[in-house]
Amino acid sequence: MKHMRDGENKIFSTKNRLGSSKYDPDTISINGEALSSESGGSYIWLLLAAVITFTPWHSYAQFAPLPAPANLTTITSPVDPNITISYKVPEDVCTTAFDTQQQYTGWVNVPGEFPTNLFFWFVAAREPTAALTIWINGGPGSSSMFGFFTETGPCEIVERGATQLGTAARDWGWDRASNMLFIDQPNQVGFSYDTPTNGSLDLISGQTRIPPQPLPTGRPPSTYINGTFPTTNRTSTANTTEIAAQAIWHLMQGFLSVFPQYNPPDNSSLGISLFAESYGGKYGPVFAETWEGQNARRQNGSLANSTTLDIRLVALGIVNGCVDDLVQGPYYTTMAVNNSYGLQLLSPVRAALANGSFYAPSGCQDLTQQCQQQVAALDPNNATNVKTVNSLCGAATMTCQGLVDPYLETGRSVYDISQTISSSAPFPPHFYLDYLNTAAVQRAIGSPVNYTDTSLAVTAAFLATGDWERRALVPKLAALLARGVRIGMMYGDRDYICNWLGGEAVSLAIAAAAGAPYATKFPSAGYAPVIVNDSYIGGVVRQFANLSFSRIYQSGHFVPAYQPETAFQVFARIIMGTSVSTGERVDLGSFNTTGPANATQSLKLPPSPTGTCFVRVVGSCPTDAVQSMLDGKGVVINGVWYPASSDWPGATMTSSSAGAVGGGGGATGGGGGGGPVPTPTSTTVLTGLFTATATPQSQSDRRCGVNGNTRRGQNGTGSTSDLELFIVRTWVL
Repeated sequence: MKHMRDGENKIFSTKNRLGSSKYDPDTISINGEALSSESGGSYIWLLLAAVITFTPWHSYAQFAPLPAPANLTTITSPVDPNITISYKVPEDVCTTAFDTQQQYTGWVNVPGEFPTNLFFWFVAAREPTAALTIWINGGPGSSSMFGFFTETGPCEIVERGATQLGTAARDWGWDRASNMLFIDQPNQVGFSYDTPTNGSLDLISGQTRIPPQPLPTGRPPSTYINGTFPTTNRTSTANTTEIAAQAIWHLMQGFLSVFPQYNPPDNSSLGISLFAESYGGKYGPVFAETWEGQNARRQNGSLANSTTLDIRLVALGIVNGCVDDLVQGPYYTTMAVNNSYGLQLLSPVRAALANGSFYAPSGCQDLTQQCQQQVAALDPNNATNVKTVNSLCGAATMTCQGLVDPYLETGRSVYDISQTISSSAPFPPHFYLDYLNTAAVQRAIGSPVNYTDTSLAVTAAFLATGDWERRALVPKLAALLARGVRIGMMYGDRDYICNWLGGEAVSLAIAAAAGAPYATKFPSAGYAPVIVNDSYIGGVVRQFANLSFSRIYQSGHFVPAYQPETAFQVFARIIMGTSVSTGERVDLGSFNTTGPANATQSLKLPPSPTGTCFVRVVGSCPTDAVQSMLDGKGVVINGVWYPASSDWPGATMTSSSAGAVGGGGGATGGGGGGGPVPTPTSTTVLTGLFTATATPQSQSDRRCGVNGNTRRGQNGTGSTSDLELFIVRTWVL
């Protein structure tokens, strides 16, 4: 639900799709199945929120199916002969801060009922370290390549010319502090696949057709492309978080056994950290619990030590995660009327009615509790073979999604309350979609399939079991605390779908469930400033011992994209076990922050930006622009549609102009800061962490995130050009 990219935008397909040249966004279908208000528009919403990575449900390459990949080294896992890993060193596809940083791309083939080849992209840290961090985006069904290229990865996409996309090192990539492992999961997401299958993708409708179909009469070739994809069969992927967790455990066994040099040693203060975003609020706790459970089985002898490895988890990070609707559900109305930005989105009467629906009989709370009781009684292992349980949990999922309906009526993005849907300005920019779907990039990483940003097959599989509501996750997080795992929660305060008020409530619930001393010491700890550098406060944090909750100022759903320096410092402090406020070394056994009891800082909402029409994100395009595409009008430059080539921001640059072209200008300018910007190199020192020795005092120096309008996060401010969400009311009828 509220977790899609983890996908975004106005993801829809039209009934009059393939054979028609008329575009009608009010008729919606998914993979050929029409959805009416009777069938539940909230189903669409679920999909949207589930893909919190932001892009059309499917994004594939604009070229014929690839030949079999070459130069992949294939090794059977030294510890488990049922696992194989195929990998290579990708050349010239991701510019890192230092040429010496090792990279690997590849697939781990894991055992199971269907072929499962999970894609990974590893990047070594800028300086030697034992730390290893796994990054996972949400969905369910969203690729971690979104996070790699727009949030936390070592490089970002830049326009080098009218027909050339390239990469530049990201100043605040998380490889600054840790070795990084990005994983596409579950199966069929991103570059992960079951069986490579040829097909056709209609960019206008979002539908994939297998086998390939001819270009519809009258359609421009740029809107209908052939490629090689996973099967899109929802029975060939995980359908619950627990099943996905088992596959990831097998992947980690394969990766760590083939690359033991990146497995942190037992005597190191640093270990493995897992950071997950959006639907990752569900992935993270279950994946971590699975790893801890398998470690325990190794210790008691029920799992052979000779064929398995410990996964020594030291920290779990949740970034704007939707963790538990029983806790977070009531805060949708609170966020709509009391959001620290002075934005009153619902009338008191409407808010009271909306809040009451959560507690009503057969409401979100009631059905979720019934779902979890039935899972515990009839399907405790989440085998998903009990239809009555799946049906009940599916109903709970759909009902809880309805909690956002009143907000949707306001016309604002669920991923950033500062953005109106009509502005449709994708943030972060979506250039990575075209980049990953070029033949050169896919050959460099060794992929046999085109890139699928968000897998509708996965989303549908999770919806069929009601995965959203099947388990209570607060007790699992409390159990992780009891085992000594650090839990760090980082929430942007302009996000609505997994908002910071609900996240704060989850943090307090975790402390209460953990018992003494967390139950009393965490809520009594005050909020301290998150000091990002000598002049900037990026938010506030409450921390006691191994539990922390951070409110990040002026950030939407994708915190590392909005506030890159702040997000990096918070991340580094969580994995290092230092004060999240200052970065100082502390005794986490007794440390707590001090300050106000509540995070009450009021901020000014930035204006909503104008739009950009990314052709692989058709929902980012106004209706008239889509119709112009169908009519063969306009031009597409680096994946963005413009009425004329002269509208491309780079068209005004001379050959002597320095720099790359800013992303996101689109047909009307703006968006992601459209227009020429300096070449994305920086005088920022590309190594090291910041430790505060004093708190910035003057209001002009503090800024508190208010001036968050600088591209690429200089001085900790990040961009206010908002990410796109293209949701129309018809989706949630």
